[in-house]
Amino acid sequence: MEDTYYTFFRHKGKILLLSAAGIITAVVLFLTTPPVYTSEAKILIRYVMENKSMGPKVGDSQVTSPDRGENIINSEVEILTSRDLALQVADAVGVEKILAQAGGGTNRQAAIGLIRRGLKVEVPNKGNVILIQFSHPDPTMTQPVLLELIDVYLKRHREIHEGIGVLDDFFSRQADQVRAKLVQTEEQLKKLRTDAKVVVLEDTKKAYMGDISRIQESLLAAEAEMAEHKAVVEELQKRSGIVSTNEAVAEPGAADTTARYQDLSVQLELYQKRRQELLVQFTEDHPLAKQLQSQITSIEAQKKKMETDNPRLAVLNPSPAKLNAGGLDYATEVTRVNALVAKVKVLTEQLDRSRADAIRVVEAEPGIMQLQRKRDGEEANYRYYSSALEQSRVDESLGTGKITNISLVQTPSPPFRDTKSLFKPVVGVLIGGILGGLALAFILDRVLDASVKRGSEVERHTGVPIFLSIPDTTWKGGFHLPKFSRNGHARSPAKTRNGAPPPLPEPALGLESGDAPPGAAPGVGTAARPALQPYYDALRDRLMTYFEVRNMTHKPKLVGVTSCHRGAGVSTVAAGLADSLSGTGDGNVLLVDMHGEHGEAHPVHGPRPGCGLSEALDLDKPENAFVQEKLYLVSVHEPKNRELPRVLPKRFAHLIPRMKASDYDYIIFDMPPVNQTSVTPRLSAYMDMVLMVVESEKTGQEILQRVTRLLRDSGATTAAVLNRNRRYIPEKLSQEL
Repeated sequence: MEDTYYTFFRHKGKILLLSAAGIITAVVLFLTTPPVYTSEAKILIRYVMENKSMGPKVGDSQVTSPDRGENIINSEVEILTSRDLALQVADAVGVEKILAQAGGGTNRQAAIGLIRRGLKVEVPNKGNVILIQFSHPDPTMTQPVLLELIDVYLKRHREIHEGIGVLDDFFSRQADQVRAKLVQTEEQLKKLRTDAKVVVLEDTKKAYMGDISRIQESLLAAEAEMAEHKAVVEELQKRSGIVSTNEAVAEPGAADTTARYQDLSVQLELYQKRRQELLVQFTEDHPLAKQLQSQITSIEAQKKKMETDNPRLAVLNPSPAKLNAGGLDYATEVTRVNALVAKVKVLTEQLDRSRADAIRVVEAEPGIMQLQRKRDGEEANYRYYSSALEQSRVDESLGTGKITNISLVQTPSPPFRDTKSLFKPVVGVLIGGILGGLALAFILDRVLDASVKRGSEVERHTGVPIFLSIPDTTWKGGFHLPKFSRNGHARSPAKTRNGAPPPLPEPALGLESGDAPPGAAPGVGTAARPALQPYYDALRDRLMTYFEVRNMTHKPKLVGVTSCHRGAGVSTVAAGLADSLSGTGDGNVLLVDMHGEHGEAHPVHGPRPGCGLSEALDLDKPENAFVQEKLYLVSVHEPKNRELPRVLPKRFAHLIPRMKASDYDYIIFDMPPVNQTSVTPRLSAYMDMVLMVVESEKTGQEILQRVTRLLRDSGATTAAVLNRNRRYIPEKLSQEL
């Protein structure tokens, strides 16, 4: 949250500028945008009549409820917003009328585009009511266009889902074709039934099976009865001594003659018996008696003729007494046997005929069944196409106003000025300006600007403790727009010819001019800035506390002050710290300038250092380095001293014993920035503490991490001082020290 606050308040000017631009743009857009008028209507989709197939196998149209899913309502929305629908509306209303208030012309494509842009179709609360809105610059066009749109939609809905008017020709052709096939199939079925003598297949099969079963039962009964009577006849023949037919007739083919002869004998006996019974009541002149006598004479003549032709038949002529032996009538039994033989023969012939007819029906059954199924299918198809054609004609005659599944809940309303359509872009521009300012602030602060800005960031990226955060006293915190620079404010100084920045404009440290000791260089007594003195005193206290806590009581204590780049304020911090340490009055403080060669002026104090480091360590000659009471300024460069090595690290190592034997409590080294060629990392190993001056909003995070790692690898004890820190966050929201 602290980082967010910092980014917001640091770039509040940009955020307010872009927000103001968004507000101004929104106001201009609201005032300059021409008014748009809107008409709205609502339609209710109860259900959808969906004819999914033109074939008869699917059946009639299927009713689909819109409650079963959003896809049905979405499909209706797609129909309403389709280009074809807009084209039909444009042609019906008139392209010139639609484009009259939108630039004019007769371009159909422009009219279609205007209709589609002004059309808005929504489904409130995901129900089955569709809200349709149409907006147009001309208030006289909104309602007519919306009315025509709904009317065209209803027609299009029926054409798509029910195929109204599209399938009439198809249904008519299909009905004619199926009817012709049905007539042909019925002719084939009729011929096959006639040949098979079948009216109704199942009834005919049942009738034939019943006849066969009945004839078989009658045949079995007749054969059983015939066997019974044959046994009786044979028994009578045995008792009367009559030679049986099988015994009397041995010649092949004489069986019929014997049977005929026996029949004549039996008939003769019967006729004679009837004549005798008749003569009991009537005379011989009675017509019946004469008729029987005539028959008897005829039979006797036939019988004699057969006996003449076949003498062996005479033995088959039984006497009446023998034939009626045992109370059985031989003639009657023979007649019964002959009748049963004829009956069995007839029944057998009937059974053969019934079986032949049944076999003919069974053989014709597959063809009949196939033709019946074919006829039933063609008949169902014919009924479907006929009913579909009739229903299509009925629906077409009803018109779009008779659709029962779609109702117009709200007719197109009179035109009203639509502020919602303007509200969205206005609010969008307004919010876009505010969000754009915030986005720009975060991009500049988090992406493009990789510098260290606050003390917490120093500790977060390096792990080095921060001793002090020194504010930027030149910053007023106003809302002025600075010149464009990498860190958002014009603070980078111009470079000199050798590439180094010029001396910073901070005033020199020290006392008033009257306090300068005799022999001091002129210009030393410039007054210090009083606003930063409390921060240098605080830095002094934390440094002394650090040494006391760690029981570092040796003298002198060596403190190095360095940075990652030039212009970070190292000399200012070193001078301020030295001045504050000297103000305690406990001991002498030596400030060593390690920047320029001997003879150059110190960038903070103005006059050049009075002597070199080796001279300041000589207790007999400290006056040349005197700046103020207990504060001395020297340079580390001594080109005229032949006794010391010319290489700085070796010279520094040579002076270490003399430093420890000197009469100084603190020696502050104003060291050059750490870079690839700098001797600062090597010399930092000799220091009791190295203060890393980090310039807020200018020192990069990556270079700070590398420098810190380099100093840590050299064995230096490092702490950080954040210089020129700007507090953008109000005190009520800030939680930093």
